[in-house]
Amino acid sequence: MTTTAAARPAPSVPRPALRPWGSLAWLHTRYQFLETVRVPIAVIGNLLFPGLALLFFVVPQSAITSDPVASTAAIAQLGTFAIMSACLFTHGAGVAEDRALPFDTFVRTLPARPGPRLAGRVVNGLLWAYLALVPPVVIGIVLTAATLTPARALGAVVMVAAIAVPFTLLGMAIGYAMSTKAALAVVQCVLFPLAFAGGLFMPPEVFPGWLDAISQALPSRAARDLVVQVTTGVEASAFALPVLLAWTAVFAALAVGAVRRDEGRRFR
Repeated sequence: MTTTAAARPAPSVPRPALRPWGSLAWLHTRYQFLETVRVPIAVIGNLLFPGLALLFFVVPQSAITSDPVASTAAIAQLGTFAIMSACLFTHGAGVAEDRALPFDTFVRTLPARPGPRLAGRVVNGLLWAYLALVPPVVIGIVLTAATLTPARALGAVVMVAAIAVPFTLLGMAIGYAMSTKAALAVVQCVLFPLAFAGGLFMPPEVFPGWLDAISQALPSRAARDLVVQVTTGVEASAFALPVLLAWTAVFAALAVGAVRRDEGRRFR
């Protein structure tokens, strides 16, 4: 007579619980913010340029600084540039630089989901976008006749986040698709032409007809027109919101494609 012993099931090892999603997102946000702060020149460049542009190109023109609507519109334009700059450099050059570091590869192999890491990067870029607005706003309050009602000030705060979305996606598309040196050059080549053609350094009312027509199809012009409308009440073009939404969809597709290609190259 033979007896067969029933196979015992292997004892189950409890999987370690992951930290909550919000806690991980805050951890990545704090880490990335501190990492940026440790490079003072990056902070100074991000904060000073919009304020210096306002100080050198707008403040000396008394015809603008004495007019509440014109001075508010000028600050809104340079504020839009500050948001674009913060988002593109944080998510473009910043992402490409992180991808070149061994620590980023290690983080991406951890069992935690990628959502909190991407959320932390987005929130960090949004924080720098708000901080970049401090110098031009302070200069505008002290040296110009710019005014905002509480309702328009609240609308401007909300618009910062809305305007940051498409340029955050564009920055991620550049950062995940290119090396550090290439991403830095592309960000600069994208940022300044978009800013000039979008009417962020000079009002689009002075553009020739052909440039104004091209400008209205750009995301920077659409963002500028919407911000000026919220802060001054001047009616924006009817195409501004559809143009911005269309570019947001395009940039989202580019960002998703760049992230997937990067994962396929490095983690297959």
